[in-house]
Amino acid sequence: MSRAWLIAGLGVMLSACQMIGPDYQVPTDAAVQRKDIQGELAVAGKPVISAPVPADWWRLYKDPRLDQLVQQAMASNTDLRVAAANLSRARAQVDEAEAAGGWSGGVKMGAQRLQESGQAFLLPEKVPVANIADIGISASYQFDLWGTLQRGIEAAKANADATQAAADTARITLVADVVRAYTQVCAANEEREIAEHSLDLQSQSTTLIQRLRDAGRGDETQVTRSQTQFKSLRADLPRYEAARQAGLFRLSMLLAKPVEQLPAGTASCAELPKIAQLVPVGDGAALLKRRPDIRQAERRLAAATAGIGIATGELYPDISIGATIGTVGIIDDLGDPSTNRWGFGPSLSWKVPTNGARARIREAEANTQGALAHFDGVVLNAIRETQTGLAQYSALLQRRDALAEAEQSAKLAAEQTHRFFQAGRESFLADLQATRTYTDVTAQLAAANTQVAMSQIDLFLALGGGWESGRTNTSSASKP
Repeated sequence: MSRAWLIAGLGVMLSACQMIGPDYQVPTDAAVQRKDIQGELAVAGKPVISAPVPADWWRLYKDPRLDQLVQQAMASNTDLRVAAANLSRARAQVDEAEAAGGWSGGVKMGAQRLQESGQAFLLPEKVPVANIADIGISASYQFDLWGTLQRGIEAAKANADATQAAADTARITLVADVVRAYTQVCAANEEREIAEHSLDLQSQSTTLIQRLRDAGRGDETQVTRSQTQFKSLRADLPRYEAARQAGLFRLSMLLAKPVEQLPAGTASCAELPKIAQLVPVGDGAALLKRRPDIRQAERRLAAATAGIGIATGELYPDISIGATIGTVGIIDDLGDPSTNRWGFGPSLSWKVPTNGARARIREAEANTQGALAHFDGVVLNAIRETQTGLAQYSALLQRRDALAEAEQSAKLAAEQTHRFFQAGRESFLADLQATRTYTDVTAQLAAANTQVAMSQIDLFLALGGGWESGRTNTSSASKP
């Protein structure tokens, strides 16, 4: 009879060896599964191509100084150090989850001088004082019959993957910030140089007008107006220096080093970084796989799904088998047969009633629904950011090209009007207005070039490229 009960019990336990809770897979109705957002991003008339986005997209600028800035930022940035620490913690949590259940054991040793109560043993007399020792070794094995522990491992691994994705997001954001700050420095120097050239032209014009006045061909009003234009242009110079300093301070923070220790020539960069090719953008399917924030949201959804199984496990008992061996008694008698003890057998722990367990299952299910909604939102936002970035980049390029043509026309008009003015065939006001128009359009063109460069950086950030570069160093640094 006892053998039959044992066989029956084993049969029940083996039949129950199944994973509780839903197995994770990306829902078929998730936004990431939509075919309409997985097509081509490059369309006719747009200044981009469908080639894959390079992992180290900043190298397309072919600027060794910029490459050096990015490399140094990857090695010392404080945000990446925080991300590495978070990743190390997440990996430790995976190790903790994998160590749960299975075999465990322990050793217990203790000694004390003991006075026991005689009445505790139904004795009328006093029990003698004795020196008692207790030595024991125990071992147990916890079965994961319902898969609760396995679901915990799944959740921990998914959370670790999400933490890795968050570190990748920090990495691409850092790269974009470094390129943006460097571009700001270069743009400020370039725009200041253009402004100083315009100031020099106005100075020459003012000098000429003063000579004409001295020769009786002009009046003081013309000189005053020209000087006013000169002072107005000069008043713009400090803001370029402020922008330059802000960019340098930003680089100093991103690289975690003083401005003086930035790569040589950084502060004096006077030409905007430019890409001598169409921007590669890939397609929608590649974008969805490449963006680390999408991967992070998907992994959070996987962890939330595993949480349903963890919560469901509270409805089932914990089953383990264990054994102990040891000796307990008077110290002088330890090891005698009368002091030895041992035992082995199964153990079942079951909380009945399971207070709140079903409510926690509903809570886990609601958490999964929220994670799915967040996942869908991240996907749709990634598409929006990319499409918006493409539209803005295209529009800014068109505006820049139009201003370049206008700048050439304004330059020609200013030169012609100035020659006519010198020959007495044009008024001073016409000459002043032509010069002002030229300097204004030149300044607008310089600002437009900066806007195009910044929009290009925003586009690469939206495309999600750059996290692959430097990941090995950060990942290895995060390992304990």
